[in-house]
Amino acid sequence: MISKIVKSGLTRRTFLKSTAATAMSAGLPGMSLAAGDTIKIGFLAPLTGAVAAWGKPGLDGCEIWAERVNAAGGIKLDDGMHKVEFVSYDNEYDPAKARTGATKLIREDGVSFIMMLGGDTWPGVQPVADKTGMLFSTLLPSDLSPDTNTLIAPAEVHPIYNVTGVEWLAENKPDLKTAVMCAQDDALGLPSVATYLAAFEAAGIEMLDDPLLFDPATTDFAPVVTRLISKNPDIVCLDTCYSDYVHPIAEQLYQQGFKGQIISCTADFYDQMIAKTSEEFMEGFIFQFPDFDDPALNADNINFTDPNGFYAEFNKRHPGQWGAVSWEYASIMDLWKAAAEKAGSADPDAVTTAMKDGGKGAHAFGDAAWWGTELFGIDNALVGDWPVVAIEGGKARIKGFRSIPDWYAKHGDLLIKHMKAYDQMWDQRS
Repeated sequence: MISKIVKSGLTRRTFLKSTAATAMSAGLPGMSLAAGDTIKIGFLAPLTGAVAAWGKPGLDGCEIWAERVNAAGGIKLDDGMHKVEFVSYDNEYDPAKARTGATKLIREDGVSFIMMLGGDTWPGVQPVADKTGMLFSTLLPSDLSPDTNTLIAPAEVHPIYNVTGVEWLAENKPDLKTAVMCAQDDALGLPSVATYLAAFEAAGIEMLDDPLLFDPATTDFAPVVTRLISKNPDIVCLDTCYSDYVHPIAEQLYQQGFKGQIISCTADFYDQMIAKTSEEFMEGFIFQFPDFDDPALNADNINFTDPNGFYAEFNKRHPGQWGAVSWEYASIMDLWKAAAEKAGSADPDAVTTAMKDGGKGAHAFGDAAWWGTELFGIDNALVGDWPVVAIEGGKARIKGFRSIPDWYAKHGDLLIKHMKAYDQMWDQRS
């Protein structure tokens, strides 16, 4: 179950100031790899606690990825083949524990690359990254800034891809003219609110009210839903709400008789929502994360290795646990492996150079470009196409892919306008 990333009140600048001295005095050694050594990859994410659902399924997916790569011989560098293994550290979504974990993974475990969820934990890790030059990845590109030279966001560009769902609705259901939106008032919800506002404005869909921002501690969503549907909207947008919220809000929409369109960033464990509402009620529910048994993922432009087989193996080992992050960390490893083999080395600098060569990269959903200066202050986000997913007959199915850069080329000014209004530009976040 996806849980809450609650705004901590600890700013990036405050944390960096308090931790920089510790990291700078750590004297971290350089990473070295001898011929035949196993390549170790750090997995620094919440594995227990309230945010574990955005870490543990990703580690489970990476273990499957490693077994497949090793069964095929490993990773080919200039000095020969190397097996790969993941070394995990549970940061419990705590910045201080994340800093400790990053130091351990580099100093004691000798990892060549560290994958993170990011978010509130990145400020704890950034001084370590600055000191060592270690390559890190995040799932939350809002961590990026001109100061994060060794941090990349190669899997998802949350929340920008949400524009594709609204664009698809406007093209395929032009009778939908009005919308309302709710979101938890936190660091994940607000940039998503700004993104959906830009997308609805670009699509000519009228917002009937200001976004309803609820306290992350909310447990009774009946009043939230009552207010949302009081204006008879065509669309109810659930923003990037966590499953803890998406599920009860959907139940309330069902119980209060809403008959219109629902759009959401995620719909993890949607089978449970169908069980609590009905297949008819959930028909046409739009979100952004496909099941990987989808036939559309077998197209030639998809770069994720054997998505259907990966999905089947994941569900065999971890039934009922598939979620938005199950494939994302493994997709980052596809990109890292290709770059390491191109460089002939696992050295972070060499891998980074190979990965960003030519400004293009093989994203899971197709070839993409390194992008982001206007929004993040640095071109360290890999951006291209993203799928739009609908629930049909009780099953998630990809309805099509939309280009994020193409949308941004036409409507980027709207996105920047709304991001600034919610203080979500990179130079406003610290």
